[in-house]
Amino acid sequence: MAHALFDGEYKYHIKVRQGEVGRYVLLPGDPGRCELIARAFDNPVKVAQNREYVTYSGTLLGERVSVTSTGIGGPSTAIAVEELSMVGADTFIRVGTSGAMQPGMSVGDLAIVTAAIRDEGTSRQYLPVEFPAVADMGVTLALKTAAASLGYPLHLGITQSKDSFYGEISPDRQPVGEELKARRRAWIAGGAICSEMESSTLFVIASILRRRAGGVMLIVNNDEVLEEGQPHEPPLERLVLTGVEALKLLIRQDRASA
Repeated sequence: MAHALFDGEYKYHIKVRQGEVGRYVLLPGDPGRCELIARAFDNPVKVAQNREYVTYSGTLLGERVSVTSTGIGGPSTAIAVEELSMVGADTFIRVGTSGAMQPGMSVGDLAIVTAAIRDEGTSRQYLPVEFPAVADMGVTLALKTAAASLGYPLHLGITQSKDSFYGEISPDRQPVGEELKARRRAWIAGGAICSEMESSTLFVIASILRRRAGGVMLIVNNDEVLEEGQPHEPPLERLVLTGVEALKLLIRQDRASA
């Protein structure tokens, strides 16, 4: 039985109710990016703002769609996905930023993730770590098709989802720094293409709830290769337009199969 505090018409944390969000939702981490993303919708309206959660809704191809920020990391992402699912959302695309983990990746490239390394704690309170965090194939293919059609450089592969930003950025000042560096070398050797903080939680919860989820990350730095001439401000429009075009593809596909 649900606790009365969390069973109201408006969901406790994200402050939205049934009918205010679409079944298709883009999920940035940064609440400051929600308005930018919503501008790519038709008739966008700000629905709610509470804590790290900002929600706008609009339409694409006549279908209601939404954008909700998740904040940073697994715990706040889990709350957003759980509560959005309660009010009818069933298709989620994480649109975030990440660091590259492979040579040949440049700032401004897109990383379309197929699965996530569960190097975080939130998803372990849902399923044992042996259960894989895998993106929905249909969502992943829609993202790949969208990015390719827009002419954006893209990479397809696995992301590392972690809990500690500064554990990666400054491992030498951490008491477990050697372990952190060894694990990072292992992820790179295994072929992981990027590192961020939310995808594994999203994918695991989506699997449990029988929802669709995928992710596209804009590469904002690459410590593996120092490139001259990399832009200081990564082109966020690539991230936004790829997510929006992927939603349009999914809307068309869903209508065709209905």
